[in-house]
Amino acid sequence: MKLLEDKVVLITGASRGIGKSIAEECVRQGAKVAFTYLSSVEKAQALEKELEALGGVAKGFKSDASKFDEAQTLVDQVVEAFGTVDVLVNNAGITRDTLLMRMSEEQWDEVMNTNLKSVFNLTKAVQRPMLKARKGSIINMSSVVGVSGNAGQSNYAASKAGLIGFTKSIAQELGSRSIRCNAIAPGFIETEMTASLDEKVVGEWRNSIPLKRGGSPKDVADLTVFLGSDMSTYITGQTINVCGGMLM
Repeated sequence: MKLLEDKVVLITGASRGIGKSIAEECVRQGAKVAFTYLSSVEKAQALEKELEALGGVAKGFKSDASKFDEAQTLVDQVVEAFGTVDVLVNNAGITRDTLLMRMSEEQWDEVMNTNLKSVFNLTKAVQRPMLKARKGSIINMSSVVGVSGNAGQSNYAASKAGLIGFTKSIAQELGSRSIRCNAIAPGFIETEMTASLDEKVVGEWRNSIPLKRGGSPKDVADLTVFLGSDMSTYITGQTINVCGGMLM
């Protein structure tokens, strides 16, 4: 039996990189996948077809997770389409990197709304079907930057650190109903975005990691599948680093 057989997984920000890899692995493990997109209907339809080609059931929903009402509407639509939500993966995130002295209020607010407020919105909305089922898994995508901080990323680091505190609190609030909440903190994960970076810089980053390589989106996706599955039913309130030993 596959790890996510017949489970309904809702993933925000699944159009590329880590989110897309999570969607693919969830389908491979038997899940029905709902995912969000913001603008491109064509890309969403292409992803639906890719996931269906892997033998799964998938449906994209146009929704801005940072908008409170849209988050509630999204969950209602997913429940109508699939019957419930077993696993929520709060993956949507952006960066607006700059030193604090140059950071605008807009850059701060944009990162906070997308990275942190969206998690509040979706987690609050998904409570109802999970409480009704008396089970569920909520997985929040944080970052090693949220654990260690990073110069030039005070907005991003604050949002990802906030996710960790939120995760621990929700784990305590919903644990009595068998609803788990955990955070994943990826380190240097090599995606389409990092492919455009200077190879020398990337090489230096790889050499600074004990495992001497960057992570792949699948490294993060595999942990997400585990935390969404019944193999992790006694794990909640935790932040797990996927960083090759970058943080110890």
